[in-house]
Parts: sequence; C-alpha cells; structure tokens
Amino acid sequence: MHRRAVARSKVRRTLLALPLAATLGLFSATGLASAEPSGPDVSSWQHIDGRLINWFEVRASGNNFAMVKATEGLSYVNPYFVPDSVLMRAAGVARGTYHYARPALPPEPQAAVYASVVLGQNGPLDLPPVLDLEDSGGLPPAALIDWTHRYLNTVQALTGRTPIIYTYPNFWRTAMADSHEFTGYPLWIADYRGNEQPEVPGGWATWTFWQTTDSGRIPGIAGNTDLNVYSGAQGDFARFANMG
Repeated sequence: MHRRAVARSKVRRTLLALPLAATLGLFSATGLASAEPSGPDVSSWQHIDGRLINWFEVRASGNNFAMVKATEGLSYVNPYFVPDSVLMRAAGVARGTYHYARPALPPEPQAAVYASVVLGQNGPLDLPPVLDLEDSGGLPPAALIDWTHRYLNTVQALTGRTPIIYTYPNFWRTAMADSHEFTGYPLWIADYRGNEQPEVPGGWATWTFWQTTDSGRIPGIAGNTDLNVYSGAQGDFARFANMG
C-alpha cells in the first residue's frame, strides 16, 4: 500500500480472468474459496502523470473489488479518491476504502477525518472501512495496541460497520507484540512470499483478504499495483460488499 521496499512474488494471474459468477460459492476442502474474488488496491501512485484509472477495464478483466486510499494521518486526502470512487461504482467495482495510520498522532481525529472523507461505508458496492496499520509511530506495543483499539472503536461508531485491519506478519509480530486482542476484526494480510497461504499472525483463525503482490499489472491501471484476493471468510462476497 505505502511505498516501501518489499520482496516480490509471482502474481496469481489466473485470478484476474474470473468473472464474479465464477468466483462465488466455489470452495475447496479447506473451506476457502478455490476461485476467490480479486482486485487491486490503489492510491495516487497508480495515477501516473495524473491519468485516471479506467475502472471499466479493471472490471472487464475480472476484478470484483478494489481498495482505494482515502486518507493518511490528519492532513492528507488522496486527490484521486473522489474520481476513483465515482468511476468504480459506475463500473460495478465494489469499493473498499482505507486510512493509512500515523500513530504518532491521536487516533480519534484520524478516524473522524477518514469518516468525513469517505461519507459512509454502507451504500451499494461498499466494503467495510479499513485501517492500514504498518507504521508504529515510535509507540511501544502496549501504546500501539491501545491506539489501535481507540481508532477502530471510533471508526465503527462513525460508520456503523466493523472495520478491517490491514497489516503484514512481521509488523504485527513485532510492533503489536503479536497481540491476540483483535481477532474480532477481519484481517487483510500482506504476504508476498509466494506460499500457498499467507502467514496469519495475532491469533486470527484465518485471513479475509490477502495481498499477494505489490507488482501486479491490471488492464486500466498504468504501472504496477497491489493485487488481492478474498477468501470467503466473511461469507458471500456480494453480501459483504453490499452488492444486492
């Protein structure tokens, strides 16, 4: 999500060609979907030279959803958030939105800024709100755990939906001391090592979204983008995304 140097892995390109009808209700012996709904997550970095994303091409290539960066800290709003939100809904792409946490700043005002920018997460094609937690802000684990609880409680009160936590295994194990206090929230895990399943820290029984790479390519998006799959852990994707 944020610009950072990370290990690359092979992109699961076969997921990109699957229409929504082929992705729902197909389960393996493990209980996870064998052909999961898929989609990118994007920020201003995917708008090279100010170009808009062609969300109709994104949807036509088999992507059911996308996560869009909305805010960061207390002062940053993604300048492409509104056009992305409007165009992806017109194209029929379910929308997730995320806030990039800056724990050096208080959590409640950040939650309020995010909630005011996204204008709710309860409309058609809306996934739950997302907290992108990959920066400790210099807080020790106990303080960061308290910060995270406060942010999530505030966002849930403001949006009426249980938030999703985005993180990656090493960060959670170290910065969050592998806390098991957040298993009631869906997990979106970033793990690019090319394994059959991602590493799941923090006592979660399973993952909900898996970010498999940050160097994928999708028609309609200039340059590289993160790619994600949905596991089925929250049930029917159409219901989870308010698709009617």
